[in-house]
Amino acid sequence: MNVEREGGRGANQLRPMDCSRNVLSRAHGSASCSHGETKVIAAVFGPKSGTKKNENPEKACIEIIWKPKTGQIGKPEKEFEMILKRTLQNICLLTIHPNTTTSIIVQVAHDDGSLLPCAIHATCAALVDAGFPLKSLAVAICCCLTENGHIILDPSKLEEQKMKAFVCLVFPSSVNSVLPEGSTDASAKSTEQGIITSLTRGVMTVDDYFHSVEQGRAAVTPLSNILRKKMQSQFASNLSKAS
Repeated sequence: MNVEREGGRGANQLRPMDCSRNVLSRAHGSASCSHGETKVIAAVFGPKSGTKKNENPEKACIEIIWKPKTGQIGKPEKEFEMILKRTLQNICLLTIHPNTTTSIIVQVAHDDGSLLPCAIHATCAALVDAGFPLKSLAVAICCCLTENGHIILDPSKLEEQKMKAFVCLVFPSSVNSVLPEGSTDASAKSTEQGIITSLTRGVMTVDDYFHSVEQGRAAVTPLSNILRKKMQSQFASNLSKAS
């Protein structure tokens, strides 16, 4: 499929992605992630003792604080907080630290499209940096349906504004994928067959939706590989400093 996009990208071609852990000194865990010009910084604080508002004797509580680049938080940011919280509740082992609260601050440094996937990847990396127990990682991708009926991945802000419909998909990926090769059981299996989160906007047919899922799932492997390489390089760097 030949689709003309800004920068000469193909329909399924993703923008350059980068991810770094331990970017803030005072947080228990932190990370920055960029998808093209979109950049998000996440900071994890906790687990800390639960408060009367959200304490739970059986499981931990996740609190998301979304901070836009400028201005006050509005309805879109509140929606992102809710979606991110529900996504994390599906991948975190909340029974490990019952009756505690872990606060995650998500700071938007720049928004040039596909903001939610970038925030999800930054948050997952920050949780790994904090040593928070996870069942799996979350790998996210945005798909847009053009007026001509084509589906494109990882849209820029300008492309999002021109789209007929939009879907953000979050897939699970083995948490072992961020650890150095040989450090885990070779028989560990990936869990990339399900969908953790699906957010749609606009109008699309059922066929277009499932085509988006198919295209998005195909992008999970390269995204997981990028995250693994970034994490592995930092593990190696940390080990060399420690020695």
